[in-house]
This record gives sequence, structure tokens and C-alpha cells, in this order.
Amino acid sequence: TSDNCKFQVKCYACACFNSPAFRMNIPTVLYKFYEPLLWAQIKHGPRPHHIGLIVDGNRRFAKGQGLAPNDGHNAGSKKLEDFLRWCWRLDIRIVTLYGFSTENYKRSDKEVQYLMDLILRKLRQYQIDPVIKKEKVRINVLGQRNNLSDEMVEEIAKTEELTRNHDRFLLNIAIGYGGRAEIVDAVRKIGEEIRDGNLLPEEIDEKIFESYLYTEGIPDPDLIIRTSGEERLSGFLLWQSAYSELYFTEVYWPAFRMIDFWRAIRVYQQRERRFGK
Repeated sequence: TSDNCKFQVKCYACACFNSPAFRMNIPTVLYKFYEPLLWAQIKHGPRPHHIGLIVDGNRRFAKGQGLAPNDGHNAGSKKLEDFLRWCWRLDIRIVTLYGFSTENYKRSDKEVQYLMDLILRKLRQYQIDPVIKKEKVRINVLGQRNNLSDEMVEEIAKTEELTRNHDRFLLNIAIGYGGRAEIVDAVRKIGEEIRDGNLLPEEIDEKIFESYLYTEGIPDPDLIIRTSGEERLSGFLLWQSAYSELYFTEVYWPAFRMIDFWRAIRVYQQRERRFGK
């Protein structure tokens, strides 16, 4: 019937409008109307103090654009600069980036080397970046350094030292990081403390355990964002994410926009954090 046809058309239109593909390609002219509306919704709401970021989809983005995988990684690296500015605008003080996991070592030697070179360039950029200095951003690297090159370890130490006194924002970069490895390392250190007589087993509680993690002294993430449609943490901050709010988006990381970020913030504001209660 005519009514059924109209109903089906409406359903199809709604499905199209709400689809990730449509939202990712909203004409630019609509942003002029949409952005202020979205900003008005979030600007007075609660904001996360610490955001964890799992950047995913660089290679799939490149493939979709007919580009080489490394071009996708380059685009993703540049996108981080935008993301940090969005966070600073909302006065979000801590960002933890899942830069290179222990699992990433399983990729081809050529790709691993390219990613490491990209990270090196980023670290050197931060050492002289006037924006990092102006915004007082401290750079901190998390992860196992024994598998990193001497050059990488040296640049990490240099970057951390040059930004050591910056006290407004904190950017943690997880390099050679794995959540399980972090927990194993913490257990090993605690075992050594017990062996050396510096710690008694009955003294160990959650607070003591956390002091042996890579993130010692850093608040747990309030919100973790993962791009590209994958809905898992992949070993990212396993201990610290116990009560984090999780937000997954189908947008590939290089295509991630400010409105995608604001949507994540809006979802965060709409949730009631219970912390296990």
C-alpha cells in the first residue's frame, strides 16, 4: 500500500542517515550548522581528565584511498596534532596514545622499521616544537625499552628530559607496550623487592601494585577511544581501564574529525560512571 511504501522509504532514509558511511561524508556546508549545535551540547558538560587513544585504521584508510600503507601511517601521525589541539580546547589534561604495541613487532620488518622511523621523527619534532613549549606539554613514554634501538632509547630520554618541567598537559606515548607485559614486569619488580627484603607480601595491595606499573602516579583513563570499528582494547592499559568508559567509532584514524571527537565526548557525558557500584 501507499502507507507501507512511505514507511519503508522513511526507514531506509533513517538507516542511511545514521550509517557511519553517511556521517563520514556529510557535506561541508552542513558542518557550519552541525558543529555549533554539537558544541553547544558538550561545552558545559563533564569532561574526561584523561583520554586513552587507540589509533587504528591507517592501512585500511590508505587502501581505500589507493595509497601505500606508509602514506596511511603518515596521515595518522599528522592527525595526532589535530587531536591534541581538540583536547587542549576542552582542557583535557592527559592523553595516552597507543603508539606501537608489542604485537606490532609481528608485522613485516619493513613496516616495523618505517613505524619506528616515524616515531623517531615525531619525538624529534616534539623536542623543538614551539607549540609543545607554549602549551607546556610533558612527553612521557610507556613500555619496554629493551627491544628498542639505542637511537630510539636516546631520543626518548632526550624528549622526556626537555619537557620534564612542562606542567599543563601530559602526553603519554606507549611504544613497545603491551598490557600483559606491563603487569608481568610489575609482578617481577615486586618479587625482587620481596626477595631483597624491601617489601612484605602482606603489604601488597592495589595501591602498592599500581606503583610498579609504567603509569605510576598517573590517573586512570576516564575515556578510551578506538577508531576503525574494532571493538577491543588489544592489551591497552589492561589494569588501568577497569572503570574507563569505552567509545568505538568506525571512522579510520586518519579520517577522524573534530565532530567525531565531540561525539565521543557527548557519549561520555551521557553515561553514568558507577565505578563498580
